[in-house]
Amino acid sequence: MTLRRISTGSPFEERIGYSRAVICDGWVFVAGTTGYDYDTMLMPEDVVSQCRNAFATIGRALGEAGATFRDVVRVRYILPDPADWPLCWPVTSETFGDIRPAATMFCATLQEPEMRIEIEVTARLPDHAR
Repeated sequence: MTLRRISTGSPFEERIGYSRAVICDGWVFVAGTTGYDYDTMLMPEDVVSQCRNAFATIGRALGEAGATFRDVVRVRYILPDPADWPLCWPVTSETFGDIRPAATMFCATLQEPEMRIEIEVTARLPDHAR
């Protein structure tokens, strides 16, 4: 088994002790990702902007791993407020509309009160797909 770890440089990764993504035997596991803009360390107030930022961070991690959103097979959405979920559908559809990975949305309290969505994905590297 070979492991490769990817970091986005988020201060949370070092402080908490995790990697943004881990590649293992052709699988890419991207950690739960919130809506921070890691260049500015600012969190937008609205859930749609947070969703877009989370996908941007995930996209960069997938790219560094050698994958794209087309390689995603599983996605989990975590939101503290279920009323926010329909607001995110245009963004999720824009990202996964014709890809259609297996998906789950559930409600849970997130680490900080300003966090309105967290997204986690699993992808399979293209050269490992069957």
